Amino acid sequence: MSALQASRLLADVLHGTPPQKRRAMAKAITLLESTRPDHRREADALLNALLPHTGQAFRLGISGVPGVGKSTFIEALGLYLIGQGHRVAVLAVDPSSSVSGGSILGDKTRMEHLSVHEHAYIRPSPSGGNLGGVAAKTREAMLVCEAAGYDIVIVETVGVGQSETAVADMTDMFCVLQLPNAGDDLQAIKKGIMELADLVVINKADLDPDAAMRAQAQITSALRLLGLHGRPETAHHDETLWHPRVIQLSALQGRGVDAFWQAVSDYRRLQQANGRLAARRQRQARAWMWERIDSGLREAFAHHAAVRERLPQLTEDVLAGRMVASAAARTLLAAFFHALPLGSDATPSPSLNDRSL
Repeated sequence: MSALQASRLLADVLHGTPPQKRRAMAKAITLLESTRPDHRREADALLNALLPHTGQAFRLGISGVPGVGKSTFIEALGLYLIGQGHRVAVLAVDPSSSVSGGSILGDKTRMEHLSVHEHAYIRPSPSGGNLGGVAAKTREAMLVCEAAGYDIVIVETVGVGQSETAVADMTDMFCVLQLPNAGDDLQAIKKGIMELADLVVINKADLDPDAAMRAQAQITSALRLLGLHGRPETAHHDETLWHPRVIQLSALQGRGVDAFWQAVSDYRRLQQANGRLAARRQRQARAWMWERIDSGLREAFAHHAAVRERLPQLTEDVLAGRMVASAAARTLLAAFFHALPLGSDATPSPSLNDRSL
């Protein structure tokens, strides 16, 4: 991309007309998702230029098992928010096939009314095998949406289950959608996704009101127990702290969406007043930096000449049962560190032992 093209892309994201913004945002996020080294450098420059224009939006993470109605709920919520004067961006993450590597990217088709609204932007992205229910560049994509003037950014996760917690580390509020009759008391208190939830929503409550009521009571009780043992700051009744709530709604019928947004507004107001929202974003920025460092180190390791030279033989030894995988990994790491240029500050990590491999 030439300097003129980069400048035009930046200008369109920040100041373009709605059609120009949408096209520029799509190009910018595609650039962010590229793995080409030159594209990565251009993407970093673009993000640094956009950074002063970010940070004003509210970031909302939506998770839940497949079939819980995440896309239907997000469309109902998005249309409601647009009616309230907001501009809504949705980053929907679709699972990538472990066989073909492809992804359907079909969430946008479920939001047929929201996707054509001029005050909404929907971007489906493949997970690319990334764990935690989000794509590798979801954080960067959020910044593009914020710089373009969208004041509500919603991240819809893949929907993989109880370990899908990465979205909680990149949003201001983490909401989990549940179904009536989705489990018992033991299921409700399992560690993982539930203990990170700021708000739990029983969707499709119209299908079985009695089951929805039982689920609400079970999860409310479970959240109190998790507060006593997992998150003690939410266990005592302190009006200056947010205590996770459980609500019911029917996204298909549009019932309860206003109550949901009222709970989100209460959370936002309280977390801004006590300083926890700003502290959460600082923790997320630090975690993002280290995540990128980890990713960069893995890539540098995989492409290092000393590693590439020894990798085929060691892989063959592991597959043939002549060497255990931990010993092969340790040998490759030693080759990587010992081949670093003289005078480098990098030294072999003291943690490279059997406990870490």
